[in-house]
Amino acid sequence: MRKGLNAAALGLLLAGCGAPPARLPGSHPGAVPPASPPAAAPDARGAAYRIDAAHSELRLLVYRAGAMAALGHDHVIVNRALEGWVRFSGDVAGAAFSLTLPTSGFVVDDEAARRQEGADFSEVIDADARAGTLRNMLGPAVLDAQAHPAITVRSVSIATATAQAAGAAQAAGAAQATVRVSVAGHESSLIVPFTVDSSPGRLHAQVDLTVQQTRLGLTPFSVFLGALRVEDQLHVKLDLVAVQD
Repeated sequence: MRKGLNAAALGLLLAGCGAPPARLPGSHPGAVPPASPPAAAPDARGAAYRIDAAHSELRLLVYRAGAMAALGHDHVIVNRALEGWVRFSGDVAGAAFSLTLPTSGFVVDDEAARRQEGADFSEVIDADARAGTLRNMLGPAVLDAQAHPAITVRSVSIATATAQAAGAAQAAGAAQATVRVSVAGHESSLIVPFTVDSSPGRLHAQVDLTVQQTRLGLTPFSVFLGALRVEDQLHVKLDLVAVQD
């Protein structure tokens, strides 16, 4: 896959994202029909928080597939240029947020990030291959970054664990957000499970899920009649910190 497959690497997010129909261990949330646009920041109640880019990160794990998969690579793609706001009054279910990910912030196969992700990403990827992957990922066939320089995720509604199905195992601080995601000119309404911790003046949310590129309106890269391709599913990790203004 070197440059081509690598690139495809991403029907991103995103995702992230903020994110789409996904699954966490033990749960299988699905997509929801398109919803009306979420409320703007002034309509949301609670204190204003801003995304702290210095302590936030979107991470995408992208895997090769097909009979010729050995010719390609698995990839780690990160974005630490996150921007946005959160409104929070102490009740997660009453919160609202908006997240923007500039496509210029994507970094492909950062060596430290690859080491952190273990054996699947132990192979060293040279600078030319990394540059080719990023160039292709941002090109018209995938993210079309020139026409769409940012990915956006905005909340429509949020439900806490107590409002979810009875009997389902839930982690402390578990919730799920219905969000509107815009990627490369395509909009989707999705459900994203997450956990959140709050402390005075600070919020910390985490997302860990699998998402399909095709659910975001993106087409996974494929050559040789599919013998060499990028898996439709992406592993999305979002670590988000917001601080009170």
